Amino acid sequence: MTETVLVTGSNRGIGLELCRQLAMNGKHVIATCRHSSPALDGLNVEVIEDVDTSDLKSLNALAKKLEGRSINWLINNAGIANGISMDELDQDAVESSIRMFEVNSLGPLLTTQALLNNLGVGSKVGIVTSRMGSIADNDSGGSYGYRMSKSAVNAAGKSLSIDLKPHGIAVGILHPGWVRTDMTNHNGLIDPDESAAGLIARMEELTIKNTGSFWHSNGDLLPW
Repeated sequence: MTETVLVTGSNRGIGLELCRQLAMNGKHVIATCRHSSPALDGLNVEVIEDVDTSDLKSLNALAKKLEGRSINWLINNAGIANGISMDELDQDAVESSIRMFEVNSLGPLLTTQALLNNLGVGSKVGIVTSRMGSIADNDSGGSYGYRMSKSAVNAAGKSLSIDLKPHGIAVGILHPGWVRTDMTNHNGLIDPDESAAGLIARMEELTIKNTGSFWHSNGDLLPW
């Protein structure tokens, strides 16, 4: 039976590449996003638009559309980034940080909760986070709102792994690497195809035994 994978934030970057590779691997892909893109429309995947992972009304509408359907993998990829330094802590920075918390931290938690009835024993939940959310690994400072939002989603992912373990659902907390995408202004060390391949490999290896772990897409275990 063909496995079904739902990917949020799928219209560009890592999300788009995840959809491309998963479809090539024979998965049925449900690609959710606020607005589709020509690149996403060109893939052989099921696209659902108008999905804002930080908005409960939007997520409830998604859950209604998918009622009765099973999801083998849920990959919470949607996210936003804005670097904020000490010198930039003004009202705009506060509002930007709140928005990053809504999307990066609450989004994966709310999405997983909304689609919980679609998940079952053996399902897997992936949260695409960042090693910038690691407190132990922070040796450069700055990026306050983004770092805090990713630390928060790491904490949410760990709690989800504990709460979902009795249901046979594993949760992986996954750093994609420093990837050259629009979000990073195409700075980085790797391209989306390499990152997506690593993330898929980590999802393949995810089990109840290693649920709740924080992994780099290359397979390294990361510090909290």
